[in-house]
Amino acid sequence: MSANPNIDQISLNTQLKMATSLRNDWQLDEVQALYALPFNDLLFKAQSIHRENFDPNEVQISSLLSIKTGSCSEDCGYCPQSARYDADLTPEALMPVDDVIKSAQLAKDQGASRFCMGAAWRSPKDKDIERVVKMVQGVKALGMETCVTLGMLTDKQTKALKEGGLDYYNHNLDTSKEYYSEVITTRSYQDRLDTLKRVRDADINVCCGGIVGMGESDIDRAKLLIELANLPKHPESVPINMLVQVEGTPLQGTEALDPLIFIRTIAVARILMPESRVRLSAGRKEMSDEMQAMCFFAGANSIFYGDKLLTTDNPMSNHDIALFNRLGLRSGGSSYAG
Repeated sequence: MSANPNIDQISLNTQLKMATSLRNDWQLDEVQALYALPFNDLLFKAQSIHRENFDPNEVQISSLLSIKTGSCSEDCGYCPQSARYDADLTPEALMPVDDVIKSAQLAKDQGASRFCMGAAWRSPKDKDIERVVKMVQGVKALGMETCVTLGMLTDKQTKALKEGGLDYYNHNLDTSKEYYSEVITTRSYQDRLDTLKRVRDADINVCCGGIVGMGESDIDRAKLLIELANLPKHPESVPINMLVQVEGTPLQGTEALDPLIFIRTIAVARILMPESRVRLSAGRKEMSDEMQAMCFFAGANSIFYGDKLLTTDNPMSNHDIALFNRLGLRSGGSSYAG
């Protein structure tokens, strides 16, 4: 979405002042106006809001482990874990609890403060939740925050995860409500919203974002961010993923997204959700150091650390350390007042 010199600057200034407070009533024209700002103006505003809520040189580090891989019945067009696609992926059953704890200890030793566990299920069985709870308890015993993504949940399952000490539950909206059926047909958008409500009702922190670069329009990206920002409470973590094109999946061959549009998306997410951790997630391996630096300036203050994101490649940890050193960034997780 390019800059539009015809935007009413007085109206826009009013909108930007309103953006510094928490809102759950964003309208499409407001968000389109943000996207259309001159690039420098947008990043300046996003960085200013970022500094009001966080230490500008601190990035929270999470590590992600696939605890159950492949054989998923869903048809998410981006995902090689779907049983419907001929991707080069070997299915693996739910990992032993002890192996998960060992992986979490390694992630902690490498600087991660949150350990995220992902399982390729449409929805888990209650017996699966019992094992995941043991994993959560073991990871928390290491002094780490915990997050899981397991698909759709029941009230009973969210209660069990909460009682087990789970800190965060990840369940992305992926894209706008209007574009959703172009990517996924095996569950509805409302299914995702219902799961998020169950998680929130169980008093578990919400990790919810989306994927850009799947062939969606500018309006779809704006509507995705509006859906997130207009939830009853902003997600505590907002992962913004760049599509990783995997051979054998329907979205392979999708036209690559302009990097500047991705950076604009990070900046608008920061403005709409001032107190949320905006995570630079999938796709970092394809991003230059300079692009990642611009994303951090635009308000991203969380990353996934390690060489894998479930089943797709991620920059090696030593590369991330080198980039942090070049940018003067440090790992951490606290809010910043002033």
